[in-house]
Amino acid sequence: MLNAYVDMIRIRFLMMLAYRVNYYSGIIIYALNIGAYYFLWKAIYGTSETLGGMTVAQMTTYVAVSWMARAFYFNNLDREIANEIKDGSVAIQFIRPYNYIIVKMMQGLGEGLFRLFLFSTPGMVIVSFLFPVKLPTDPAVWGIFLIMLFFSFLINTQINIITGLFAFFLENNEGMMRMKRVAVDLFSGLVVPMSFFPGWAEGLLKLLPFQAITYLPGSVFTGKVTGNAIYQVLGIQAVWFVLLIVPLFVLWRSARTRLFVQGG
Repeated sequence: MLNAYVDMIRIRFLMMLAYRVNYYSGIIIYALNIGAYYFLWKAIYGTSETLGGMTVAQMTTYVAVSWMARAFYFNNLDREIANEIKDGSVAIQFIRPYNYIIVKMMQGLGEGLFRLFLFSTPGMVIVSFLFPVKLPTDPAVWGIFLIMLFFSFLINTQINIITGLFAFFLENNEGMMRMKRVAVDLFSGLVVPMSFFPGWAEGLLKLLPFQAITYLPGSVFTGKVTGNAIYQVLGIQAVWFVLLIVPLFVLWRSARTRLFVQGG
């Protein structure tokens, strides 16, 4: 059974490889995004050396690594699941000898690995030449960051799957999927780091799983979080991964009793 799930990763990786030209152009688009944010934040800082607990160099690195990390953890599993529910093809998954949720996770991982090796890594190299990005020199920081990046993928994928499964109950969850995408980009710290939010808003966001997707890994990578605090933020990611399993399981179990086909 394990081999079957591994094959799902390989198959999705090869599928993405067939459209690799799209991702090469995506590197340019992401580089432009990073450039726009770099000049925006440079203007916001002005003559100030530190804002929101970050120096200009840390902010530049944070923006670059956050956008390139997004290329790894981002996927459209919510839309895939919603479409499969609408056309009824999800019913076939019920009779197959594997877990539908795990299959989707593995497919997302295959896509993420493709983006990591052929998008994020070369993209980060290119961006490092274009902007004053300060990469960590400690191998331990790189190791912890990669672990946290994997948790970012897991948590974001869990949220995507949960959103997609709501198609069982809402028939059309397009609005929810769009709202989820905006919420993840904004509240995870991709657009604005959490430390720049007002105190009450930052406190509220700490009660949500979004910080574990972008802000926490980015803070470790840039050196904003150091020492034992690194393991604390890694623990926050692990806790959210475990907590999100509960609504995912409950929703999937309830959804299986509500399947009906909207298409022909």
